[in-house]
Amino acid sequence: MQLSSKIHEAGDFNAVQELYHSHGWTDGLPIVPPTAEAVAACLEWSMLPPDQLIGLEPVRERPITAEKLAINAVMAGCLPMHFPVVVAAVTAMLQPEFLLHGATASTGGCAVLLVLNGPIRLELNTNPTFNVLGSSDRATMVIGRALRLILINMLEVRPGEIDRSTLGHPGKISFCLAEDEDDSNWLSLAEQQDIPKELSAVTVMAAGAPRQIMNEWTTEPEEILETFAAEIRANMRHYSIWPGNYAIIIAKQLRDHLDAAGWSKKDVAQRIFERARIHRREWADVGKGAVVRDRGDTVYPAMESPDQLLIIAAGGPAGGFGAVIPPWLGHKSHAVTLPIGACLDCGPPPTL
Repeated sequence: MQLSSKIHEAGDFNAVQELYHSHGWTDGLPIVPPTAEAVAACLEWSMLPPDQLIGLEPVRERPITAEKLAINAVMAGCLPMHFPVVVAAVTAMLQPEFLLHGATASTGGCAVLLVLNGPIRLELNTNPTFNVLGSSDRATMVIGRALRLILINMLEVRPGEIDRSTLGHPGKISFCLAEDEDDSNWLSLAEQQDIPKELSAVTVMAAGAPRQIMNEWTTEPEEILETFAAEIRANMRHYSIWPGNYAIIIAKQLRDHLDAAGWSKKDVAQRIFERARIHRREWADVGKGAVVRDRGDTVYPAMESPDQLLIIAAGGPAGGFGAVIPPWLGHKSHAVTLPIGACLDCGPPPTL
């Protein structure tokens, strides 16, 4: 396989690390040397030629080729079997509705949240239970990191350059999880977007840092979901009042209570939609009174519709825990779900 990228030589592993660090080609962590053999293995697994155009960055119209994606995937620690997920995730990020440039250039500290659905979860041996969103398994950790290295090296999303984040969060290193489809009676996130269960899919969302919640004192669905809604309302007071995609992660203990009461994801979304809203006057309670003016009675919902809420079944088996992941900037960026190996010319990807 003929690759077109420049080849660098280094005396040993340590010299490779210093070469990449000195050029700003890493996220600060050591990288796996992207040898020609390793890069070619990723491309061969996905049956992609090196010069295959994956897409164009929408603002600066930079071409994103399969070879460059494979180089960064290898650097992140990806195996060839991980590479199709990386390709699908980047394809989803390049869709105009995701607003990739805005999300990566903002001062708001946004990261790309990636959710895996379908058989690929099992093929890659992902772990959607203990320590989800942490170092729960190899696949989600390296795939999430690959997205960050791609942003750094292909789109110059480095701190102080394109990346103007005032504050970041650890999700800007890796922010990837698989949904716990095998221990949930709910439709998966991908199935909610009309993607058949037998297909693998990715969902990308421009996201803030996760905010963990806990409620172990009730089995009532309304009370459990009020804890999630309260955290969303807090984000609307403290960060942004504008509606958009929120994601909530519901771990097994709370999920079992909801399931026992016969609540579906649709029911959960409707309840959160009804309860996650604030009056503009509430900004005065958190030091933002100057922007209330004469609109204090105006009501702002967290989402434009219940369908904008991403509900993810994941997390360890014990403990009344969950998480709220807020959007970067409301309606400016929309989450995108895309089947792995999809043909974009066959129709637009679903927009949440």
